[in-house]
Amino acid sequence: MCQGGWTPSHVCAASMTREQYILATQQNNLPRAENAQLYPVGIYGWRKRCLYFFVLLLLVTMIVNLAMTIWILKVMNFTVDGMGNLRVTKKGIRLEGISEFLLPLYVKEIHSRKDSPLVLQSDRNVTVNARNHMGQLTGQLTVGADAVEAQCKRFEVRASEDGRVLFSADEDEITIGAEKLKVTGTEGAVFGHSVETPHIRAEPSQDLRLESPTRSLIMEAPRGVQVSAAAGDFKATCRKELHLQSTEGEIFLNAEKIRLGNLPTGSFSSSSPSSSNSRQAVYELCVCPNGKLYLSPAGLGSTCQSSSSICLWS
Repeated sequence: MCQGGWTPSHVCAASMTREQYILATQQNNLPRAENAQLYPVGIYGWRKRCLYFFVLLLLVTMIVNLAMTIWILKVMNFTVDGMGNLRVTKKGIRLEGISEFLLPLYVKEIHSRKDSPLVLQSDRNVTVNARNHMGQLTGQLTVGADAVEAQCKRFEVRASEDGRVLFSADEDEITIGAEKLKVTGTEGAVFGHSVETPHIRAEPSQDLRLESPTRSLIMEAPRGVQVSAAAGDFKATCRKELHLQSTEGEIFLNAEKIRLGNLPTGSFSSSSPSSSNSRQAVYELCVCPNGKLYLSPAGLGSTCQSSSSICLWS
């Protein structure tokens, strides 16, 4: 509708036509309530039942997992300090009781408790290896059911107090550093070759016996061999011959009494009838040219005869 008389008629007619067009267009775009269809919002039917089933299954799985986790923690004895017999301390890891390792174990040191020993047990053997920085094997100790074997350049056993070497062995020699070497076997000590020692002594109230059942017994020293029995007897026994030989010096026998037993007695006929009837109590020691000794009845002069039967059949 036009306002004011001064507006031209054609402008007023155009404005009315535009308003009618807009009104007509808006009425056509408005939805009709009686013809519109309503759609429900949400999940209904079998989809809803499947969703509830999966949620219930997830809840049951979470409860089972939680129960299994609690059971594992209880059985394995998990604590703040560690698990089961395994305890984690400031100094390292502590194991209590019997522990089994199925794979290699790499550690720097292994210590036992102060009130218990350290036991390494195996069904077959226990082997301890030592390697250098190149990974090469330098030493090995094997404890088996039949023997204990050590493979190394030098094997040593030291005293716990002062660290003194008690026993050492290498390719060249074996050294025993103990104050006393005691062999308790009934057969004694058997040496296949020579033995070098500055002193051989028996235990108190025991006899010292050096014996060679089937071969010779030889004792040699560049400055002499001394055999001493301070509180007992010295006895040298052999089956065939006993030789005392000095190439440059002398054989000196110094004793209160020197007795030669089981020497043969030679015969001597005297012209004096009184001497033949009297009991012979004094004998003369005779020496054959071959060095054999025999006794001969003593007389006014020497009764030794070089042609004696004892010298001839010796």
